[in-house]
Amino acid sequence: MPRVTVQVRDTAGNTATATADYVVGSQPVLGGYYLSGGADPTADMAGGNFRSLTQYRSFADGYTFPGYNRPWLITLGRAGVQINMVLELKHYGAADTGPQTFTVDGTTYTVPAPSMTIQQRPGTTWPKAYGYGQVVAGHCDGLFARALAQYRTLGFGVNIQLASELDTDHEFGTTEAGIPFTWAQSDARAVQAINYILTWFKARTLPSGTTFSVGIGGFDRACFQRVHPESLMTRLDFLQWNVYGTNASHTALARFRRTKDWAVADLGPVALSRRVLIAEWGVRVAEIPNQAAWIATVPAAIAQLNAEGGPPIARTNYFNSGWGTLTPKATGLAALRSAYATLPYA
Repeated sequence: MPRVTVQVRDTAGNTATATADYVVGSQPVLGGYYLSGGADPTADMAGGNFRSLTQYRSFADGYTFPGYNRPWLITLGRAGVQINMVLELKHYGAADTGPQTFTVDGTTYTVPAPSMTIQQRPGTTWPKAYGYGQVVAGHCDGLFARALAQYRTLGFGVNIQLASELDTDHEFGTTEAGIPFTWAQSDARAVQAINYILTWFKARTLPSGTTFSVGIGGFDRACFQRVHPESLMTRLDFLQWNVYGTNASHTALARFRRTKDWAVADLGPVALSRRVLIAEWGVRVAEIPNQAAWIATVPAAIAQLNAEGGPPIARTNYFNSGWGTLTPKATGLAALRSAYATLPYA
């Protein structure tokens, strides 16, 4: 992102410096996609103005970049598709949840077993994750080193989104090494861990074009505030939240607007200088059977929100999985192609 630096000096010789990111002119919004299971989306994207893509990886996975049997990610990235790579402390993609020992660039690392549980919804199995305490203690450095070594071979930069949805992870609290933490405590601990991860990566040579964001569903205002302090936003390049239509009364304008209104009302000037990356958006067919009609309203909604000022929405990646599963798929893809061929995407 372009950045301008301004320095002023008074008559006594005192100086002050400020920086601001800026966007030149009116840039098109990038229409994007995700296909269930992290499958190859190439066929679905063919013939459409798809310029962005979301992917999900666990730091536990030994094949973070580009991912196991995912050479198509390199093809798309080198063709100019902007990749939003969600890297999670949540444990998946590895053979088991025990400790790992591996060598990266001649250095051998031993990473302990994940010690945290997240998404502690009653009556469900709680997923394991590497703990925020483990991160700040340096116990997960090997995971970051392995991911970075693989990232450097891609040949292009990506946006690294740390976590999928912190609010979903923390909604019912977390537990690390047997110690329970409330939602608010979990948010504070996550910010500490994210700062550690950012410091670790930014101290090393990164591929040109690397940017960072933090993942959040955007359904709780207090959580949104807690995980976007100005001290963290100075180190991030995007705001991020996810958007779903899950009720017959939900309009595209209202759903995309909700979290943006919180940002404008609650966050500081650094946060408000950032663009917005919607890593997931979708329409749940059970409540909104005519997905195509709802999708058709999205371009006008994004155009209106961007015209109103505040953080501009820069990318919107449709989530063709879960709540957003396109049914029937052909009809939904046709609607996406049509939407992404319309201003502000075109």
